[in-house]
Amino acid sequence: MISITVSNATLILGAHAIFRDLSWEVQHDQKIGLIGPNGAGKSSLFKLIIGEHSPEKGGAVIKARGVTVGYLPQHPEFEPEKTALALALEGNPRIAEIETELQRVEEKLGTPDVYNNARALERALDAQHKLLEEYESLGGMNYASRVREILRGLGLPETDFEKPIRVLSGGQKKLIGLARLMLARPSVLLLDEPDNHLDMPGKAYLEKLINEYPGAVVIISHDRYILDAVATHIAEIEDGRITTFPGNYTEYILDKEERLARQEELYKVQQREIGRLEMAIKRFAMWGKVYDNEKFAKKAKTMQKRLDKMDKMEKPVLERRKMDFAMNGWRGSNQVLELVNVSKCFPASAVTQDRIILDNINFLIRHGERVGLIGSNGAGKSVLLRLILGREQPTNGEIKIGPSVKVGYYAQEHDTLDFNQTLIDAVRLAGSMSESNAVSFLIRYLFPYQQATQQIGSLSGGERSRLQLALLVLSGANFLLLDEPTNNLDIASAEVLENALNDFNGTVLVISHDRYFLDRTVDRIFALENGTITEHLGGYSDYAAKARVQANGQKAP
Repeated sequence: MISITVSNATLILGAHAIFRDLSWEVQHDQKIGLIGPNGAGKSSLFKLIIGEHSPEKGGAVIKARGVTVGYLPQHPEFEPEKTALALALEGNPRIAEIETELQRVEEKLGTPDVYNNARALERALDAQHKLLEEYESLGGMNYASRVREILRGLGLPETDFEKPIRVLSGGQKKLIGLARLMLARPSVLLLDEPDNHLDMPGKAYLEKLINEYPGAVVIISHDRYILDAVATHIAEIEDGRITTFPGNYTEYILDKEERLARQEELYKVQQREIGRLEMAIKRFAMWGKVYDNEKFAKKAKTMQKRLDKMDKMEKPVLERRKMDFAMNGWRGSNQVLELVNVSKCFPASAVTQDRIILDNINFLIRHGERVGLIGSNGAGKSVLLRLILGREQPTNGEIKIGPSVKVGYYAQEHDTLDFNQTLIDAVRLAGSMSESNAVSFLIRYLFPYQQATQQIGSLSGGERSRLQLALLVLSGANFLLLDEPTNNLDIASAEVLENALNDFNGTVLVISHDRYFLDRTVDRIFALENGTITEHLGGYSDYAAKARVQANGQKAP
């Protein structure tokens, strides 16, 4: 059954055409990963479906009868003074409505006019029965505990449940918005990057919620691991068109490569046919003139009509322009970073006790290693990076950085950038280069000249990420400390980063919740939990398999 149909929709915002004559369907049981480069129109398509944008004349968005749509934007906003728990409890307002209606029915049942009147009593009991059935189907009996379970599962600490929403982070607001949608149970869920700011347990819980969801789910995500885990279909927006592929992300990659290869071959065949027709038309037209023969002239016209009516294929784009990111690095010291008995404790305040973040940490990272640092939100990963950078001092222990090591730092919140600077000024200052060279350099990172003259504060999250990577190249570092580098990158840019790190002649320590990225880039995992680090050889999947063995006491499948 089709839940939503987008028919011949053209969307123009300002002077920019986001897409033209776009048609698409969402089936009632599909789990669709919506992908495409930043700026392709993914979020705009969601806004078109919910009615925030309207298609140009001739286009339409049609919802099947009874279909409801729930939408999670990238940056949800709520009443600032309400608490996280109160907002989540409001997720399914029908629960509260049924509770009120049940109370009214119970009050009726207690009045003589009803319990002394057989027909009135029967009607009241029937209404009560229907309300109780609906209440049970919505999970009303365990609603409050389910709300708490969802919030905890997505990674919101119980200590934040009663805090006003205004003091919570953007990522925490998104968790609350996601919980509200899951509780409301609309027919179709539209989720715009719900996994941003989730740690690995939160992402695993999100995967479980999506897989078990009884309706359709369309998720915009750059997390290829999630797209592999939940997607039954991949819908790709590119150049104003949408193409749907059956299967998950890995299957989509293989399918797309095959489609492009077939399309290229068919395009070449058609081009050869067009070439033959054009040459034949020229010959018959020339013969018609030379020999003054109407037969040849008619033949040329007939062939021209055939050529004009031909449904000409567009040349497939086999390789799209990507960020040109490459880091050279250099060897430097063999022992790059060593931590010896390092502890970090935040002292007690009037309302809190001493808080031990890191407890007697010891490890050594050598030249050329790629190490992934993982752990739940709040485990202390960013604190560890700040200690290495010297921005904070350890309570105990020693941090040793090799004498021939130059550190380059990528900040998750882009706090290494000066938002008041223009892109050109930032690059000129970092690379000691002329304006023309700075512009050429920025073009390699997909920044046109007009954008290069703007302030950094005007950039989107993905654009700030690309700029920060560009400045990292100019730093000349041979030891990279990366804090969630793929968070705002589209898939194509994340793949460029992965390839660059694999070719980098230096050392990498990266904090990431991107499991696909970790599998492709690191050869050692540091898992930070309860203030201590355990080391595991291999990528994330190797670590996860060992963790399952330990948890189950048996071999992982």
